[in-house]
Amino acid sequence: METMWAPWRIEYILGGKDQGCVFCNALGKHDELTLFKGKDTMVVMNKFPYINGHLLVAPVRHISRLDQLSETEMGKLLLTVQRSVGILKEVMHPDGFNVGLNLGKVAGAGVEEHLHFHIVPRWFGDTNALTVFADVRVIPEHLEATYQNLKPHFADLV
Repeated sequence: METMWAPWRIEYILGGKDQGCVFCNALGKHDELTLFKGKDTMVVMNKFPYINGHLLVAPVRHISRLDQLSETEMGKLLLTVQRSVGILKEVMHPDGFNVGLNLGKVAGAGVEEHLHFHIVPRWFGDTNALTVFADVRVIPEHLEATYQNLKPHFADLV
């Protein structure tokens, strides 16, 4: 039997759910997963990713619905999504992307109180039977290594 180690998952398994909004918390302190903090938007690596490079792009303002965004915020949010996809293309060379919103708990939102886009890079052959049969994902690169590879590219994001 093979053992796959994912020690960063224990925080998720044991962690309490009453630690506040992860996005607002990331704005208030140094966070090893925050790639960009701007005036209107932010980019954070997903702490529990589907695959390497899974990013979350959120407005700085704590809102949960699209109709709460101003036109300016909407434009800046989508521009940040576009630029984040460009950075992932340049650094990680994926074959495609899943980009989207999960609005509401029933739609799969893990953090439903703070609107955010998911950007999930995809490669041919990145899913396998392990995910289907064992409900296990294999993430080949440690989060810290992915962060170190991406962080310099977000320095000029405006």
